[in-house]
Amino acid sequence: MPLQLFDMAKHQKLLKRRNFLISLGALAAIGSGIGWRRLKSYTQALAVDNPMRNFHVANDLPLRRRVTTKGLIYGAYTETDHKVFSQNQTLQSSFVQECGLLLGGFYWGIIRPNATDFDFSQTDYFANFASENGMLFRGHPLIWHDFPPDWLNERFKSAKTTPREIRDIFTTHISTVVKRYAGRIHSWDVVNEVVHLDDGRRDGLRTSPWLKFVGPDYIELAFKTAASADPNALLVYNENYLEYDTREYDAKRDAVLKLLEHLKSKRTPVHALGIQSHLLAHETRFHPNKLRKFLADVANLGLKIMITELDVIDAELPADIKVRDRIVASTYEDYLSVVLDEPAVIAVITWGLSDKYTWLSEAAPRPDGRAVRPLPLDSNFERKLAWNAIARAFDNAPKR
Repeated sequence: MPLQLFDMAKHQKLLKRRNFLISLGALAAIGSGIGWRRLKSYTQALAVDNPMRNFHVANDLPLRRRVTTKGLIYGAYTETDHKVFSQNQTLQSSFVQECGLLLGGFYWGIIRPNATDFDFSQTDYFANFASENGMLFRGHPLIWHDFPPDWLNERFKSAKTTPREIRDIFTTHISTVVKRYAGRIHSWDVVNEVVHLDDGRRDGLRTSPWLKFVGPDYIELAFKTAASADPNALLVYNENYLEYDTREYDAKRDAVLKLLEHLKSKRTPVHALGIQSHLLAHETRFHPNKLRKFLADVANLGLKIMITELDVIDAELPADIKVRDRIVASTYEDYLSVVLDEPAVIAVITWGLSDKYTWLSEAAPRPDGRAVRPLPLDSNFERKLAWNAIARAFDNAPKR
């Protein structure tokens, strides 16, 4: 059922407590750079918090059903391996109820135990689960610079390794994986996080081992290899740090657009841009019109857009769960209300479904040790204000 509205009788008490906590935070922060940073984030979050905000939804239809009339897809990443997933009936039921798409992790460390063998036990399980429950299946990622398995890392570091050897590993991997799931998969993140301006290249590309051994055309090669293996799959270039209004994000958006223009000019079969969207609940530097223009520029290239790894990081928010949940929900609704205005956006995928299983517990833990709450469902698989916010954004989105 939809969550109840904020209890207005507690509003004044909350404001008094808020002022008291700010005073305590200021005292604790003196002499500490980290303390001042946290205090700034804390006060920024409180400044945008609105206890009066209404997150009411008209009905309790699951998210997967809310989006169908809009021509959209909603789904989530499992955030567990297949063994944990298969043993948790509540987790399975939540995915079946809420999600029209299930994302499976095709990380090299999972499916490539060595140079000659593949292990598809986990990805097969999730592909079958999706099919049996009327869900689309999506794969992430085919090519990524991070977390290579030990055997591949040794090849990268060895002076004896030749570009031809790595190129063969590269194309064989893509072709083998994509062919196995041809006809069963909705979309692939073909390449992930390839733009990294800090590396200083004029083309903006990350100085990854793939770039070193295969060359700058490795992105084009990846897409062409995937398209050859499955001509019907939606092929996605997935990237991070595209959402906010800073010089760094501006430069990243420009570099991504240039890369997409370059790929299209070479007739590369790239069909969509994936925008990760790991949002910061305390961040106030969000410019809706600037993001709208970027999305329109991508769409004008003839590309679809997917929100691929959506969650809201609450590490810098106050401890009070009602305040935290309200700010997280506001972040979801404000962001989705902007991106869903763009007709080229066809899917929203959260990076997990329940707070019980989220990478942010380790990647962005709260300094006070309390559990993070970044996802639509809480750790007991109950709907939160974040669920309401996503539902409201879907309800108000224009039809595709």
